[in-house]
Amino acid sequence: MQPPDRKRLARLQRLERIRAIAKQTAAAEAAEAEGTLAQLLALAERTGRLADDYAARRDIADAGALQQLAQFREGLAVVSRGTLADAARARTHAALKLQQLSEAERRRQAVDDRARAEAKALAAHGGQAPVGPRKPLGTGLE
Repeated sequence: MQPPDRKRLARLQRLERIRAIAKQTAAAEAAEAEGTLAQLLALAERTGRLADDYAARRDIADAGALQQLAQFREGLAVVSRGTLADAARARTHAALKLQQLSEAERRRQAVDDRARAEAKALAAHGGQAPVGPRKPLGTGLE
């Protein structure tokens, strides 16, 4: 292992902040994908229920009404199948986003572990880990 270095520690800490932002972005994308999936599943369920309700209707007055009801039911069935297909794609997309979130957390944690190890090694060699700003505050007159 290389000797501990303040600059390396600072780079690792910056990288950890970048990875934390990437993780937050991945979490937001995963939440959005899950929300879309939930909306599509609810829509598919409502559309299916509506199609079932119209299929159960028996109050048809004449052949024209029967034909109109059959066309409407077929239209609902097409919408229902399309919504179910969209929900299946959304489920796949949501699973991918959750996997990306998991990977982002692993990358962030790996950098965090390296930064902690570097800070610990720096402290063990008598150096102090950078805690505050690198430049002194105030003026030289104080």
